[in-house]
Amino acid sequence: MSALTDRIAEDFASAARALPGSGHAAARRRTALEALAASGLPSSRDENWKYTNLRSLERARFIPAPPGETPPPLGDLPAAIPAIARYVFVDGRFAPAASEAPEPAGAVTRMAQPTAAAHASDAVPAAHADERFALLNQAFATDGLVIDVAETRATPLQLEVLFIASAEAQNGASYPRLEVRLHPDTQLTLIERHLSATAEGSFVASAVQVDLARGARLEHYRLQELSARSTLFDTLSARLAEGAAYRLHAISTGGQSARSTLALRLMGERADLSLAVAALGDRQQVQDGYAVVEHAAANARTVQTFRGIAAARARVAFNGKIIVAPGACGTDSRQSLRGLLAGPEAEIDVRPQLEIYNDDVRCSHGATAGKLDDDMLFYLLSRGLARETAQRLLKWAFLEDVIAQITLRPLRRQIEERLAGHLRDDALRELL
Repeated sequence: MSALTDRIAEDFASAARALPGSGHAAARRRTALEALAASGLPSSRDENWKYTNLRSLERARFIPAPPGETPPPLGDLPAAIPAIARYVFVDGRFAPAASEAPEPAGAVTRMAQPTAAAHASDAVPAAHADERFALLNQAFATDGLVIDVAETRATPLQLEVLFIASAEAQNGASYPRLEVRLHPDTQLTLIERHLSATAEGSFVASAVQVDLARGARLEHYRLQELSARSTLFDTLSARLAEGAAYRLHAISTGGQSARSTLALRLMGERADLSLAVAALGDRQQVQDGYAVVEHAAANARTVQTFRGIAAARARVAFNGKIIVAPGACGTDSRQSLRGLLAGPEAEIDVRPQLEIYNDDVRCSHGATAGKLDDDMLFYLLSRGLARETAQRLLKWAFLEDVIAQITLRPLRRQIEERLAGHLRDDALRELL
């Protein structure tokens, strides 16, 4: 084992007695730790991790952050959206007092120790090297939310889950965990937010598992707004059965270093995936995303859109990979990856990849990275706009390809207001 996995094993040994669950749950934790020790965590030598800032692992404490004697100040949480139940977790533990939802019960939503759930994808195969941080989460997670939609409803279920980090990285890590299971022909709208309670730097290792059965439909919004000193390693794994539809919208603006790994597997015929991602980096932030989509069945469809803006000395990277298996005839896959340089020392890296193992496909991809359009900027300046205002308007228009896909109107307004604040444009906020 490497020095890093040795330290993880030491932290696990010191925390094992305090971790919830016994018997089967404890065995699953040990299995995850053994798999992690065998494979090790990624390094900058790994091709898919070369843009990620991994130096924070050298200083990280992997034991779960202990619950505080008094609840941390949660600050100004986003306004609750009417008719959407809200579940709040603080440092990976359910916080019922801060939630605006009924107690989890029944087959629709329930709380459970995440390692005790009998879910086929609980143990991430070691062969999927880019999902190794999910093993770290599985070994240490103290709590989690399981959303299990078993029956069709007249009104589709709508839920919001807030994962709030409050502990400093030196005191322990936060392990958000979420499992979503949709049975045949069911629907769910899910809002997933990652926030910070304070300006302190937290270490967060998040894991999300999604399982969509035949004909199920999931509208999933993921918003990452951690503090500017925090570190995030996020892993989402999803499997789509025949005719399932997954609309995944992700917007990342927070963290000093944030890495999101998306492993999306289209296992059934006519599965339909739409992935829209926006990432904004400022100052010395690192925003890194890797999405691998595996087409394993015939006549499945993927549309992948990425828009990234890097300002000041930030680095924004996105690697989108499409794999079409030999039997996945009739695959329809489209990629559009675009990056915008908004600072003299900023860096944008966009990388589309296609691996196609049969001839009966329609696949296209495009990738561009550059500065603001000089002609458009000149046009706005000629209309009397100040240079800074014109630049912000062009940035806003650049993000519209992702923002326009947000169909939940109250959430879209919140996102637009927060992005306007991130772009530091009060005039835009007044227009919303």
